[in-house]
Amino acid sequence: MFVEDREDMYGIDAAILMNPKVWEASGHVSGFSDPLSECSKCKKRFRADHLADPEKCPECGGKMGEPRQFNMMFKTNIGAMEDESSVSYLRPETAGGMFVNYKNVVDSFHPKLPFGLGQIGKAFRNEIAPRDFIFRVRELEQMEVEYFVRPETWEENFQVWRKQIWDFVDALGLSRDKVHELEVADGDRAHYSKRTIDFEYDYPFGRKELYGLAYRTDFDLKSHQDASKVNLEYFDEETKERFLPHVIEPSLGVGRTLLAVLAEAYTEDEMSLSAQAGGEGEKRVFLKFSPRIAPVKAAVFPLLRNKPELVEKARGIYSTLKKQIPQVAWDDNGNVGKRYRRQDEIGTPYCITVDFQTLEDDTVTLRDRDTGKQERVKSSELAEKIKATLE
Repeated sequence: MFVEDREDMYGIDAAILMNPKVWEASGHVSGFSDPLSECSKCKKRFRADHLADPEKCPECGGKMGEPRQFNMMFKTNIGAMEDESSVSYLRPETAGGMFVNYKNVVDSFHPKLPFGLGQIGKAFRNEIAPRDFIFRVRELEQMEVEYFVRPETWEENFQVWRKQIWDFVDALGLSRDKVHELEVADGDRAHYSKRTIDFEYDYPFGRKELYGLAYRTDFDLKSHQDASKVNLEYFDEETKERFLPHVIEPSLGVGRTLLAVLAEAYTEDEMSLSAQAGGEGEKRVFLKFSPRIAPVKAAVFPLLRNKPELVEKARGIYSTLKKQIPQVAWDDNGNVGKRYRRQDEIGTPYCITVDFQTLEDDTVTLRDRDTGKQERVKSSELAEKIKATLE
């Protein structure tokens, strides 16, 4: 949606370890920090801005010390010698590598503004207090876009990407009423940002940041140009202007997205284990994924695993379907009701059962995960019917 479905985007894969001067120029060495506070009694450390009572330890009740800034970048050494000249850092965000590669893309492809760079990759942050499962971690996967625009068009492009993030929320199957926009105030924004909107999600442990959208102005290109003494100005061949583009940055975390999707999808209801029953039954726990993001789209069963003719027919349908929809599973373990439960638990939208009627008229039973309803469908129509729900 952010890269492959657009004509103005270029996907890249930047380095994790870069010259430390890159992070000096970007302001991370001096400014990428969080306030740390230590308990005078138990000596545990916490992020000061996450404490309900900044003077009282949440663990032992002891007195908290004065907050101090803690730089979150992981420092390492490159080469055989360990001295100041060999110091480097694991990247704290994926954005930095994109700004370093900006000139390579401009010189190679000569893109017209506006255009963007997109990247998915690892970032590393020495978090003071990792917590909430995979929400706050020291090694994370980021999805970021740096979208370069003419300075006077930043507001309209900001709104375009704002809508794109909401479209992504819809595509994931997240409820809009659980996602909230927060306009970040002047004093709380990152050092490079002139405007930032945080998209927060109602996780089981509270409302927390899910995505971010920032207007970074020309801060990054200007900083790298000043530090490297390399001209990074964009030349507009039509107007003959030279200028530093400004940047809109959508930033999305893979782990936080996964956690939100799992929290959203977790569902409990009552449904009979019997494939044919329609009444109430025992409690069912399942993952109500949007079909387009379900890791398994459909599962194929033979009604009975000890009937070779059913297994052979089911295998044929499975092989044909898998060529058109790769995320199809085979399951012949246990009775059909238990297979339904197993597929429900991993969020498989459709179960396909091959029975004796299939041998007569080539129709199968197609069961819907959410409702439990079943219908007879021609095996040749399965792929088209399932694909229609994945678009």
